[in-house]
Amino acid sequence: MKNIMNTMFFIFPLFFEASKAAIAFPACPKCGDLEVPFPLSTNGNCGDSRYKVYCRHGILQFKSSGGFYYNVHSIDANASKLIISPPQINKGSCSSSDLYLGGLRLDESLPFNISTHNTVMLLNCSDNLVFSPLNCSLNSPCRQFEEKTEEANGCKDTLCCTYLKDSAMTAHMIRVRVGGCTAYTSVVNFKGGDSIETWNYGIELQWISPN
Repeated sequence: MKNIMNTMFFIFPLFFEASKAAIAFPACPKCGDLEVPFPLSTNGNCGDSRYKVYCRHGILQFKSSGGFYYNVHSIDANASKLIISPPQINKGSCSSSDLYLGGLRLDESLPFNISTHNTVMLLNCSDNLVFSPLNCSLNSPCRQFEEKTEEANGCKDTLCCTYLKDSAMTAHMIRVRVGGCTAYTSVVNFKGGDSIETWNYGIELQWISPN
Protein backbone atom coordinates (compact mmCIF):
# COMPACT_ATOMS: atom_id res chain seq x y z
CA MET A 1 0.00 0.00 0.00
CA LYS A 2 2.84 2.32 0.84
CA ASN A 3 4.46 1.73 -2.57
CA ILE A 4 1.17 2.51 -4.33
CA MET A 5 0.81 5.74 -2.38
CA ASN A 6 4.40 6.72 -3.22
CA THR A 7 3.75 6.06 -6.93
CA MET A 8 0.57 8.14 -6.87
CA PHE A 9 2.42 10.90 -5.04
CA PHE A 10 5.03 10.92 -7.83
CA ILE A 11 2.56 10.79 -10.75
CA PHE A 12 0.11 13.40 -9.48
CA PRO A 13 2.53 16.37 -9.73
CA LEU A 14 3.41 15.35 -13.28
CA PHE A 15 -0.26 15.16 -14.24
CA PHE A 16 -0.85 18.48 -12.54
CA GLU A 17 2.02 20.13 -14.44
CA ALA A 18 0.77 18.73 -17.78
CA SER A 19 -2.77 19.90 -17.03
CA LYS A 20 -1.51 23.31 -15.99
CA ALA A 21 0.46 23.61 -19.27
CA ALA A 22 -2.62 22.66 -21.29
CA ILE A 23 -4.67 25.30 -19.46
CA ALA A 24 -1.95 27.95 -19.82
CA PHE A 25 -1.35 27.20 -23.51
CA PRO A 26 -4.58 26.07 -25.22
CA ALA A 27 -4.46 25.09 -28.88
CA CYS A 28 -5.21 27.89 -31.32
CA PRO A 29 -8.42 28.01 -33.37
CA LYS A 30 -8.48 26.72 -36.93
CA CYS A 31 -7.12 28.90 -39.70
CA GLY A 32 -9.21 28.32 -42.79
CA ASP A 33 -9.36 24.55 -43.21
CA LEU A 34 -6.25 23.84 -41.13
CA GLU A 35 -6.19 22.87 -37.46
CA VAL A 36 -3.45 24.67 -35.53
CA PRO A 37 -2.21 22.14 -32.96
CA PHE A 38 -0.12 22.99 -29.89
CA PRO A 39 2.63 24.22 -29.72
CA LEU A 40 2.00 26.28 -32.89
CA SER A 41 0.77 29.74 -32.05
CA THR A 42 -1.17 32.27 -34.14
CA ASN A 43 -1.60 34.79 -31.33
CA GLY A 44 -0.54 35.55 -27.76
CA ASN A 45 -3.52 33.73 -26.24
CA CYS A 46 -2.84 30.26 -27.58
CA GLY A 47 0.00 27.88 -28.31
CA ASP A 48 3.61 28.66 -27.46
CA SER A 49 4.90 32.00 -28.74
CA ARG A 50 8.23 30.43 -29.79
CA TYR A 51 6.32 28.44 -32.43
CA LYS A 52 4.81 31.41 -34.23
CA VAL A 53 2.77 30.96 -37.39
CA TYR A 54 0.40 33.48 -38.97
CA CYS A 55 -3.26 33.28 -39.94
CA ARG A 56 -3.69 35.88 -42.67
CA HIS A 57 -7.02 36.16 -44.49
CA GLY A 58 -7.86 32.57 -43.57
CA ILE A 59 -4.54 31.18 -44.84
CA LEU A 60 -2.00 29.74 -42.40
CA GLN A 61 1.54 30.95 -43.14
CA PHE A 62 5.09 30.52 -41.87
CA LYS A 63 7.41 33.54 -41.87
CA SER A 64 11.10 33.27 -42.69
CA SER A 65 13.76 35.25 -40.85
CA GLY A 66 13.77 37.65 -43.82
CA GLY A 67 10.05 38.32 -43.49
CA PHE A 68 8.79 36.24 -46.43
CA TYR A 69 5.51 34.38 -45.88
CA TYR A 70 5.16 30.78 -47.09
CA ASN A 71 1.75 29.09 -47.10
CA VAL A 72 1.41 26.09 -44.79
CA HIS A 73 -0.42 23.27 -46.56
CA SER A 74 -0.20 20.44 -44.00
CA ILE A 75 0.73 19.79 -40.37
CA ASP A 76 1.59 16.52 -38.63
CA ALA A 77 1.55 17.33 -34.93
CA ASN A 78 2.42 13.75 -33.91
CA ALA A 79 5.64 13.92 -35.95
CA SER A 80 6.29 17.60 -35.04
CA LYS A 81 6.38 18.56 -38.72
CA LEU A 82 4.70 20.93 -41.13
CA ILE A 83 5.02 21.39 -44.89
CA ILE A 84 5.17 24.83 -46.48
CA SER A 85 4.69 25.59 -50.17
CA PRO A 86 7.80 26.48 -52.21
CA PRO A 87 7.84 30.08 -53.45
CA GLN A 88 6.37 30.87 -56.84
CA ILE A 89 8.71 30.95 -59.82
CA ASN A 90 8.51 34.08 -61.94
CA LYS A 91 8.14 32.82 -65.50
CA GLY A 92 9.76 35.73 -67.30
CA SER A 93 13.02 35.59 -65.35
CA CYS A 94 13.08 32.03 -63.97
CA SER A 95 13.50 33.44 -60.47
CA SER A 96 11.90 32.46 -57.17
CA SER A 97 9.74 35.10 -55.54
CA ASP A 98 12.05 35.00 -52.49
CA LEU A 99 15.23 35.50 -54.58
CA TYR A 100 15.67 39.05 -53.28
CA LEU A 101 16.08 37.55 -49.78
CA GLY A 102 18.47 34.83 -50.90
CA GLY A 103 15.83 32.09 -50.67
CA LEU A 104 14.43 30.43 -47.57
CA ARG A 105 16.24 31.24 -44.36
CA LEU A 106 15.00 30.20 -40.92
CA ASP A 107 15.73 32.04 -37.70
CA GLU A 108 18.28 29.78 -36.01
CA SER A 109 17.18 30.95 -32.56
CA LEU A 110 13.73 29.41 -33.09
CA PRO A 111 12.90 25.68 -32.73
CA PHE A 112 12.34 25.00 -36.47
CA ASN A 113 14.67 23.43 -39.01
CA ILE A 114 14.50 22.01 -42.54
CA SER A 115 14.08 18.24 -42.45
CA THR A 116 16.16 15.71 -44.38
CA HIS A 117 13.13 14.57 -46.40
CA ASN A 118 13.38 17.40 -48.93
CA THR A 119 14.73 16.93 -52.44
CA VAL A 120 15.64 20.41 -53.64
CA MET A 121 15.72 21.32 -57.34
CA LEU A 122 17.79 24.38 -58.22
CA LEU A 123 17.00 26.12 -61.52
CA ASN A 124 18.73 28.60 -63.83
CA CYS A 125 22.12 27.85 -62.30
CA SER A 126 25.60 29.11 -63.07
CA ASP A 127 27.84 26.75 -65.04
CA ASN A 128 30.10 26.60 -61.99
CA LEU A 129 27.71 24.10 -60.42
CA VAL A 130 28.64 21.49 -63.04
CA PHE A 131 31.69 20.76 -60.86
CA SER A 132 29.66 20.47 -57.64
CA PRO A 133 28.56 17.16 -56.05
CA LEU A 134 24.94 17.97 -56.98
CA ASN A 135 23.10 16.03 -59.68
CA CYS A 136 23.26 18.41 -62.64
CA SER A 137 23.04 15.71 -65.30
CA LEU A 138 20.52 15.42 -68.11
CA ASN A 139 18.78 12.75 -66.02
CA SER A 140 18.40 15.00 -62.98
CA PRO A 141 14.77 15.18 -61.75
CA CYS A 142 14.85 18.95 -62.14
CA ARG A 143 14.79 18.37 -65.92
CA GLN A 144 11.39 16.73 -65.61
CA PHE A 145 10.17 19.66 -63.55
CA GLU A 146 11.31 22.13 -66.23
CA GLU A 147 9.86 20.15 -69.10
CA LYS A 148 6.54 19.06 -67.64
CA THR A 149 5.33 21.97 -65.54
CA GLU A 150 4.11 25.31 -66.81
CA GLU A 151 5.61 27.09 -63.80
CA ALA A 152 9.18 26.10 -64.72
CA ASN A 153 8.76 26.29 -68.49
CA GLY A 154 10.73 29.54 -68.61
CA CYS A 155 13.71 27.81 -66.99
CA LYS A 156 14.34 25.43 -69.90
CA ASP A 157 17.72 25.43 -71.61
CA THR A 158 19.49 26.53 -68.44
CA LEU A 159 21.52 24.42 -66.01
CA CYS A 160 19.53 22.82 -63.21
CA CYS A 161 20.70 20.64 -60.31
CA THR A 162 19.04 18.40 -57.73
CA TYR A 163 20.12 17.37 -54.24
CA LEU A 164 18.73 15.74 -51.11
CA LYS A 165 18.81 18.09 -48.13
CA ASP A 166 20.80 15.84 -45.80
CA SER A 167 22.08 16.27 -42.25
CA ALA A 168 25.54 17.39 -43.44
CA MET A 169 24.06 20.63 -44.80
CA THR A 170 22.72 23.66 -43.02
CA ALA A 171 19.27 22.89 -41.69
CA HIS A 172 18.18 26.52 -41.80
CA MET A 173 18.53 27.66 -45.41
CA ILE A 174 17.79 26.90 -49.06
CA ARG A 175 19.92 29.39 -50.94
CA VAL A 176 19.32 31.11 -54.27
CA ARG A 177 21.18 34.11 -55.63
CA VAL A 178 22.05 35.96 -58.79
CA GLY A 179 25.27 34.41 -60.07
CA GLY A 180 24.35 31.04 -58.57
CA CYS A 181 20.86 29.55 -59.03
CA THR A 182 17.94 31.96 -59.20
CA ALA A 183 14.98 29.62 -58.63
CA TYR A 184 14.11 26.43 -56.78
CA THR A 185 11.39 24.04 -55.81
CA SER A 186 11.31 21.11 -53.39
CA VAL A 187 9.63 17.71 -53.22
CA VAL A 188 9.00 15.90 -49.94
CA ASN A 189 9.85 12.18 -49.76
CA PHE A 190 10.89 12.03 -53.41
CA LYS A 191 11.55 8.57 -54.83
CA GLY A 192 13.33 8.06 -58.14
CA GLY A 193 11.01 6.67 -60.75
CA ASP A 194 7.89 8.29 -59.28
CA SER A 195 5.64 9.93 -61.84
CA ILE A 196 5.88 13.73 -61.68
CA GLU A 197 2.10 13.81 -61.19
CA THR A 198 2.60 12.16 -57.78
CA TRP A 199 5.33 14.50 -56.50
CA ASN A 200 4.54 16.12 -53.15
CA TYR A 201 5.75 19.67 -53.69
CA GLY A 202 6.71 21.37 -50.46
CA ILE A 203 9.42 22.09 -47.92
CA GLU A 204 9.09 19.98 -44.80
CA LEU A 205 10.03 21.75 -41.57
CA GLN A 206 10.30 20.03 -38.22
CA TRP A 207 10.19 21.53 -34.79
CA ILE A 208 11.76 20.62 -31.46
CA SER A 209 9.05 19.86 -28.92
CA PRO A 210 8.79 22.37 -26.06
CA ASN A 211 10.29 21.37 -22.72
